[in-house]
Amino acid sequence: MQCTPVEINNKITSALDQYSDMVRRICYIYLKNNADADDVFQEVFLVLLKNKATFENPEHEKAWLIRVTINKCKDLLKSYWHKNVESLENKVLSFESKTENDLMQVVLSIPKKYKDVIYLFYYQEYNVPEIAQLLKRKENTIYSQLNRARKLIKEKLGGTEYEYNF
Repeated sequence: MQCTPVEINNKITSALDQYSDMVRRICYIYLKNNADADDVFQEVFLVLLKNKATFENPEHEKAWLIRVTINKCKDLLKSYWHKNVESLENKVLSFESKTENDLMQVVLSIPKKYKDVIYLFYYQEYNVPEIAQLLKRKENTIYSQLNRARKLIKEKLGGTEYEYNF
């Protein structure tokens, strides 16, 4: 079944309204760079535009977008250009509060495997079985990574000054 241009426009507009913030945050977490994040953001929604499959429900669409975003970020990080060219852009992200900014800087500084589970668990509010399915890992692995990530974050934040239920 072929979609009309109006249906395609509605599909993309709806997805941008619902998921643009989430996709952009994932891009920033992986890439730590505005220009690269903008490029991947555009690529993700172009892939959605070209995608002819229909989604079972909004959660399926959200999970698909997360997976595509992560894959596109990984592709960029593996590229020759990214590995061999230093960005001139300031790589520090800015948030409304100092506490939020400090926390995000710590999250960005932990190893990638922990960063993924922390983001999906706390920022996107996925549960462990959903994260395991999205990242194609075992549930027990996700529990272990969450626990280790929480410990790393607490250590880096100095323990009690920041209490975020980690």
